[in-house]
Amino acid sequence: MNSKGSRIAVIGCGNVGTNTAYTIAARGLCDELVLIDYVKDKAIAEALDMKDAMAFFNSNMVIRQGDYSDCRDADIVIISASAPMAKDSHSRFEMLKPSLGVVKSCVTSVMESGFDGIFIIISNPVDVMTYYTWKLSGLPAERVIGSGTNLDSARLRTKIGAIYDVDPSSVDIYVLGEHGDSEFAVWDSANLGGKKIRELMKEDPGTGENTEDSLIAATKQAGWDIFNRKGNTCYGIAASTTSIAEAILKNENRIIPVTVRLNGQYGLKDVFLSAPAVLGREGVKSIVEIGFSEEEEAKMKESARTLEEFYEVLENADDR
Repeated sequence: MNSKGSRIAVIGCGNVGTNTAYTIAARGLCDELVLIDYVKDKAIAEALDMKDAMAFFNSNMVIRQGDYSDCRDADIVIISASAPMAKDSHSRFEMLKPSLGVVKSCVTSVMESGFDGIFIIISNPVDVMTYYTWKLSGLPAERVIGSGTNLDSARLRTKIGAIYDVDPSSVDIYVLGEHGDSEFAVWDSANLGGKKIRELMKEDPGTGENTEDSLIAATKQAGWDIFNRKGNTCYGIAASTTSIAEAILKNENRIIPVTVRLNGQYGLKDVFLSAPAVLGREGVKSIVEIGFSEEEEAKMKESARTLEEFYEVLENADDR
């Protein structure tokens, strides 16, 4: 890690990577921000543009284009690089095979630099790519984290907050499992100001057509509603990833639903999916085991099975 100050490297200067870098810069999260892209001029231009903005944030953050050697002293490396996704896509898994070579090249190059920090993975399908990064890097699992369902959870909190006219931060609910079709909401423990959301929905006829099923369905669809109109989602995932990096760099010990390796928790082993994790300076400090209902436990295991099916794809890719 960098003894002269905190450094974050962002690999991939597409819409997601660039907006993540800009959000990190706007929050003044680190001392040095390094942008890396195979199109060098793109990274240079984005760094120069962000540097101009810093004058309005009263920030002395160093923002520059760099290369993989700069990852050696980075505290955090964020990987957003992936193959382009067709605008008519309907599954994040469609990006798996085209993006394997991209992610493998990135991780291999980062580790060759001598990197000994923490990976945050954004590249989709994020749960599988986080597992792949862990296998390729050889780093301890607590230092390989995916953006997971942090954004999905925020989307659901926002929807529930709108129903009851309260700030989303007052809504306590997690979306867990796969970042994708098999994700699920933990309704059994969900509450608003200490009161069970299930009880509120029964008591308040104003919830109308907003049921548990319709709310989680809308949460799953939210990203696609954006993607199908403009070809990407970038602001929400940028803010989500920045919050993860902030919890790590500031040693906040904050509980965030992110992609982590389960090692016995929830009855699952050696699978990467989203669970509530305590994040601090060394990465994942611990994983919180929520008391699931039988239905929620079954959904967690279903998510795990869905993701494990794709591990064979990764093994076959490594054999080539």
